[in-house]
Amino acid sequence: MASTLDLTPRASVARGVGSNADTIPPVYGYTAAGSAFERATRPDYFGWIEHVRAAAGCTRPIRLAGSLYTVDATTGRVIEQRHTDAMPDAAIYTACGNRRATVCPSCAQTYQRDAFQLLRAGLIGGKGIPDTVAQHPAVFATFTAPSFGTVHARVVKRHTCANRKRCDCRAEPCHARRDAGLCPHGRPTVCWARHEAGDAVLGRPLCLDCYDHDHQVVWNLFAGELWHRTKQAAERYLAKVARRRGIPRVEIVTASGKTRTVSPVRLSPGKVAELQARGAVHFHAIARLDGVDALDPDAIVPPPAGFTLADLVDALRHAAGQITFHTPPHPDQPDGWPICWGEQVDLEPIATDGTGEVTDGMVAGYLAKYATKSTEATGHTSTRLTADTIGDYADPDGDHTARLIDACWRIGRPTGNPVPLSERPRDPRPRPGFVQPWECPDCGTHTRYAACPTCTAARQASLDTQPTKPATTNPYARLRRWAHMLGFGGHFLTKGRRYSVTFQLLRDTRVNFRRHEDQAHEHPTAGGQLVDERHEDTTLIVGTLTFAGVGWHTTGDALLANTAAAMARERAATGREEMAHEFGTVPAGIAPAAARSRQTWGGHPS
Repeated sequence: MASTLDLTPRASVARGVGSNADTIPPVYGYTAAGSAFERATRPDYFGWIEHVRAAAGCTRPIRLAGSLYTVDATTGRVIEQRHTDAMPDAAIYTACGNRRATVCPSCAQTYQRDAFQLLRAGLIGGKGIPDTVAQHPAVFATFTAPSFGTVHARVVKRHTCANRKRCDCRAEPCHARRDAGLCPHGRPTVCWARHEAGDAVLGRPLCLDCYDHDHQVVWNLFAGELWHRTKQAAERYLAKVARRRGIPRVEIVTASGKTRTVSPVRLSPGKVAELQARGAVHFHAIARLDGVDALDPDAIVPPPAGFTLADLVDALRHAAGQITFHTPPHPDQPDGWPICWGEQVDLEPIATDGTGEVTDGMVAGYLAKYATKSTEATGHTSTRLTADTIGDYADPDGDHTARLIDACWRIGRPTGNPVPLSERPRDPRPRPGFVQPWECPDCGTHTRYAACPTCTAARQASLDTQPTKPATTNPYARLRRWAHMLGFGGHFLTKGRRYSVTFQLLRDTRVNFRRHEDQAHEHPTAGGQLVDERHEDTTLIVGTLTFAGVGWHTTGDALLANTAAAMARERAATGREEMAHEFGTVPAGIAPAAARSRQTWGGHPS
């Protein structure tokens, strides 16, 4: 079985950031197959395969060099010392851990499966979450961005296909208007084409000059704040419902020992962000309704009696239609830009018993899929842009994506006062906070401040033991940092603190399992009881490792390691399918075809 990962070194000026570093100088007739054959014929080949197993499927693993010390945990004595020079390739390989499938499919698959388990545990319990959450009202919500201009879209009113990914149903005309003429720029405002599913023009504006690219990138920038305000508005709505029904507030004790009253019902969400083909972000969210335990505020308990799924739907719909705000002033837009949700808000109940139209496995699989994607839907992929590389992607007269990147760079420019301090007009009137000129007796500074600025600065410098990042007063400065993401700088998967477990817990559990997978964990005794033979570790492994590079040494190494990892993944997938067939369940991390076929979840081309 051949590897499906890329083996071509990526063009970059940084050291070792490609798929393979090719540290060995290539000779005449050098090929990937020849390099792989040379590695496979070495006597230490099987030891090398075992050594790189932890990162074998990674596209660009990280190489670490240094020493490893085995230390007695009780006495602190060094029992054993190993250096990476004595290991294969004189380095330790570790996976890059990138979540983007276009960068590293293997690490993205691990991230996707962790995301699936994390999201599903918040719906049905497990992994430390009580199973009672399956009885809590839960809704699958989709919040879309407003329209910033007319774009090409594919609309199918009635589907007859079995799989929407390969949909070949007859679509409606894109924008069929008989009474429409030309836009102010002389372009037609209609499109009679029936676009196919993979048409490259989907999501592109009918007129690039009419489209409001500035507003879209600003909306992407403030989308996270909009979601935060929407969640707060939904919780306020639920609190009002509880007050009208006579449900008292709950008194809880904070960590500082103070007592405060909170609403008896709260929202526990988990969401992912998806960039549409037009470059606007929208959110898919799981919203679960919980109660509050006065004795244990962190416990996950059912909501008070009387709260139903309809209350949760009403709260989210009310919040989505109510929340709107304006961004801070900008030189290009003194009144700011309005930020609100689009007209299309989908709220569908989630059935955790497997009988409903939308089940927990479908939702978790669908959201986990988008957690590994980025800007691929827009056709643009790049790393963080700088002043040296922005010219390669931004163009005010270019295509749709180039104009969005240009808008990010232009709006995110420094907007401070360009007039030097010496040339600014001075107000002869005394300003509040100033006194008559006086001389500081300690340092001799002449000043009109009530406190000597020199002495105050010296005292403050003695208190500041660590440098701090200077705060910026420009709320749009982040647009330049996230220009490669078309203005969106938030996390692609976020959750409430009480919704589910964390990625760190899942990773630590996997590490602990790998560490003891060769041991017999439990054995029954004569009395039928299970005894755990794993004893507490009395030694610690302390590493002094430094970064040595990124990528495989040769293209042949990448071919061998990736192929071995692909075969291992195939065996694991076959095992999961066999177990799922035996128990009549769905393999973990795989969304059913019914979930992938729901156009209403991801089919918002405009």
